[in-house]
Amino acid sequence: MADPSSYRPKPGEIPDSPGVYRFRDEHRRVIYVGKAKSLRQRLANYFQDLAGLHPRTRSMVTTAASVEWTVVSTEVEALQLEYSWIKEYDPRFNVKYRDDKSYPYLAVTMNEEYPRVQVMRGHKKKGVRYFGPYAHAWAIRDTVDLLLRVFPVRTCSAGVFKNAARTGRPCLLGYIGKCSAPCVDRISAEEHRELADEFCDFMTGRTNTYIRRLERQMAEAADEMEYERAARLRDDIGALKKAMEKNAVVLADATDADLIAVAEDELEAAVQIFHVRGGRVRGQRGWVTDKVEEITTGALVEHALQQLYGEETGDAVPKEVLVPALPDPLEPVQEWLTGRRGSGVSLRIPQRGDKKALMETVQRNAQQALVLHKTKRASDLTTRSRALEEIADALELDSAPLRIECYDISHLQGDDVVASMVVFEDGLARKSEYRRFQIKGFAGQDDVRSMHEVITRRFRRYLAEKEKTGEWTDGENAGTPETPETPETPETPEAPEALDTPEIDGRGEIVGSGPTEDDGRPRKFAYPPQLVVVDGGAPQVAAARRALDELGIDDIAVCGLAKRLEEVWLPGDDDPVVLPRTSEGLYLLQRVRDEAHRFAITYQRAKRSKRFRSSPLDDVPGLGDARKQALLKHFGSLKKLRSATIDQICEVPGIGRKTAETIAVALARSAPAAPAVNTATGEIMEEEPGTMGSSGEPVAAGAPDERRGQET
Repeated sequence: MADPSSYRPKPGEIPDSPGVYRFRDEHRRVIYVGKAKSLRQRLANYFQDLAGLHPRTRSMVTTAASVEWTVVSTEVEALQLEYSWIKEYDPRFNVKYRDDKSYPYLAVTMNEEYPRVQVMRGHKKKGVRYFGPYAHAWAIRDTVDLLLRVFPVRTCSAGVFKNAARTGRPCLLGYIGKCSAPCVDRISAEEHRELADEFCDFMTGRTNTYIRRLERQMAEAADEMEYERAARLRDDIGALKKAMEKNAVVLADATDADLIAVAEDELEAAVQIFHVRGGRVRGQRGWVTDKVEEITTGALVEHALQQLYGEETGDAVPKEVLVPALPDPLEPVQEWLTGRRGSGVSLRIPQRGDKKALMETVQRNAQQALVLHKTKRASDLTTRSRALEEIADALELDSAPLRIECYDISHLQGDDVVASMVVFEDGLARKSEYRRFQIKGFAGQDDVRSMHEVITRRFRRYLAEKEKTGEWTDGENAGTPETPETPETPETPEAPEALDTPEIDGRGEIVGSGPTEDDGRPRKFAYPPQLVVVDGGAPQVAAARRALDELGIDDIAVCGLAKRLEEVWLPGDDDPVVLPRTSEGLYLLQRVRDEAHRFAITYQRAKRSKRFRSSPLDDVPGLGDARKQALLKHFGSLKKLRSATIDQICEVPGIGRKTAETIAVALARSAPAAPAVNTATGEIMEEEPGTMGSSGEPVAAGAPDERRGQET
């Protein structure tokens, strides 16, 4: 625990002007970002007597080890910079609203030649018009199904569209009148785009225009005794009205507004947002946050506005935003919203009438969301805390291990040996900090030696990061970080699951996409755990402890969890620690171990799958996928390509003589000494184009790979 007086700036150093400040911890991580109209007055509040501070503020200033600030010219600039830094650094003590799900939107891809209507989640894309968010995807599909009668816009995927264009036959929706079938040129691209524009206009609330137009066309058709056409128009009007009924009118003056309500207690707050367009509720979303700082309702509203509109522009920011409390000061926030929209935005508290009644409805939704969240989470928080305390007691640690790292080794009969590192903080998985390793120090199967290598590499990087920041100096530890070897060019594995844009460094570690400079962003291996867990028994634990000792690290606890009897092994102990089967601590260790095993084996399978799919053509420099496919399509198989002459290879479009010579050399080097033979049947196996077996030789299409083994 740091003493705030140790890093308190001198009063004369802090400027009396608007700005944004950052508190950093001992590892230089940014743990809190704030803005102030006067930096001098605001920062002085943090360095008063600790007894007078709010408990959460006291926790923040004692965790911090330094403070720095950036001066800006206006409060609006401070607001923008604060939002950018909170998003960039993800500080642990700032209010961060979190969704319990990804809300679906109705999207129209106006950036395509033939716009498509579809359900979308996640980050918004440029050139796509979004409507919503909706609580459920089925609500979007029901609405779209009704509107396609009147606005038959394309809804098919790119693959279906191209296939229909190739065959000259539209899909089922084209036959039943729910798609205008631009794929077979029933309408032009310009006419289809006009349909998409009309669809968007209707979704933005301009509904009466289209209903009146259809009613006029229906009357004209009836006058001309075109009763079938009049009946179709009547049904179209009914479909539009049915779609409108799904969103009842809540504001009679066709208002475009967002209503934000906040329900809070001492520890948490829930925010609910209703999106009203054309007087109808078009979408709803909700967030929940921990109140990790002392904060008012107005400040919670300000943070919600930042998250809601921080990346929006134009009509996505409505003319009117109704809130339960106004931010203090109001003018910078209102000016910021006006800048995002490009025209005036009214930010106010509703006082009477329909808007106040609707705000009460939104407030009830927020209150119910908070109650539901607390019901779900109460036992979860208690259980996690108890589990960490049980682990600390069983392993005789000084404090609960708030950061746990677990390592596992995976291979298939000694091939594709890899390792995983998973991270749990406060008992919850932190997937952005997961890492994967390729074992490169030796070949073959040796779990103990592999564990020693992985622990050494991970904590050598940790010491190197400490040295970079000045936290570690020569002689401080017995083990000096070794100079990293010249990195090899690694084989980039296929990502087994979506992480935060992982990349692989020269030694095979996936290191996350963030910068490594001393700027508060998460660095590669900069943060030590309180507990290292290895998947295995006494030998693996001893290897991990030996690796740490060789590096001079003696303040990190190590244990192992053996699968057979779920025993916890400590370094140097002849007997394991046996936790009760009902122990929450044992359950947490099992979850950590199982997650490390899952992450490792997924990576190992991805590497093996990629190796099996390898081809001699992969070794030809400058030969991309398109030309590989052209070669295989031209010759029919790798075997025929191998027997072709250089002149024959040159006949393939895009293949020059020099490239053809390189291909011939690569195929000659990889040619098998003898034909592959199925040992069970005695037949000579024909190779499947471009497919390689586990031994590196071609295998027949559908033929089983004879080499099998158990993954570990």
